[in-house]
Amino acid sequence: MVGDKVGAVAATVTVSIDIPASRRRVWEDVVDLAGHVEWMADARSIEFATDARSGVGTVMEVKTRIGPFRTTDLMEVTAWQPGERIAVSHCGLFSGVGEFALADEGDGTRFAWSEQITFPWYFLGDLGARMATPVFSRVWRRNLLALRDRFSAR
Repeated sequence: MVGDKVGAVAATVTVSIDIPASRRRVWEDVVDLAGHVEWMADARSIEFATDARSGVGTVMEVKTRIGPFRTTDLMEVTAWQPGERIAVSHCGLFSGVGEFALADEGDGTRFAWSEQITFPWYFLGDLGARMATPVFSRVWRRNLLALRDRFSAR
């Protein structure tokens, strides 16, 4: 849970994009959790630690890389509202919570991604969180552009 680590500081990032597809089509794409590596540049691989591949309780080990930094992010799905939202908790070196939320936007879908990532003190705490926030925003914004492009090309 965020704030459980002594001396830890959270970075909060929220990005969103309008996708030219129905919420149903976008949901059908993003519920393929293993397929996230196809549009998330920072996700190198996803391996499941549970038999479940979707829904609350699904646990994934996600190997991530941003620039020279690499880690394995252990995530558990904590909310699964079909057509609307997926939430996860992160535990491991970095902890926190994240969420994808979908909403109707005109003829398309507004896709919002928010994360609250807690940095341990040995990753410079508040300074590390402040330095990482714009980097995460750029990376995740680029990821959302790649997700949108999956529908623009269809």
